[in-house]
Amino acid sequence: MSDRYSSQKVMQHYLSALLTDDEIQPAVVREEPEVKKKLESLLAKVTTTKVAAEPAPVVAKETKPLAPPKLDSTELEQAVVSRKSQPGFTADSVRSDKAYRKGDFQALFFSVAGLTVALPLKELGGIHKLTAINTMPGKPAWFKGVMLQREQKINVVDTGLWVMPEKFDRQQAESHQYQYVIMLSNTAWGLACDKLVNTVTLSQDEVKWRESTGKRPWLAGLIKQHMCALLDVDALINMLKQGQSSEH
Repeated sequence: MSDRYSSQKVMQHYLSALLTDDEIQPAVVREEPEVKKKLESLLAKVTTTKVAAEPAPVVAKETKPLAPPKLDSTELEQAVVSRKSQPGFTADSVRSDKAYRKGDFQALFFSVAGLTVALPLKELGGIHKLTAINTMPGKPAWFKGVMLQREQKINVVDTGLWVMPEKFDRQQAESHQYQYVIMLSNTAWGLACDKLVNTVTLSQDEVKWRESTGKRPWLAGLIKQHMCALLDVDALINMLKQGQSSEH
């Protein structure tokens, strides 16, 4: 069994754990020539987008990494399924300020170490090719460093290490070769990624929406057909600003 096959199998099991519907089967998002052309056009357009400079997260001191909790169906049921018992929370209150929660919306799919992730296209601040990064001491392990782009300072996140620390250790992170930086909204935060996969128009029913706050607020929902996590960009930005990992 090849290492590549083993890695793909691990990612499949990881995403299967995120989904609570066992009957859903993984689907492959193929990169057809016309799709590649569309993505290249998108890349050419958004690389000119300016991002507002933002200070890197302030971390008082670097602590020893704790063993991450195992991802199980019980935790994810609490993270994704509505928590009706929590006072003051309704489905409407959670999604009321999200433009993509009304009707069809477009999402950008990108891959990170074999894992496909998506974010609403409306919350994409830009895409840049990854260039030289200046590392900074005293930051969390997932903070790759600062990249300069047209005199703007971009805080680059090691997405694999942030999203799935239990599957992507520090040694893998140091040797992994990312290609692009996906900018989050109009901030100076960017997610490192391997590949731009596709842009897809999704209906509300194609997403298993997270209807409560709690653990993993960065998870907006799960795109059923593609077995893919959809990011809540606002929540993700807030977590990054506070120096938090994905497991808070």
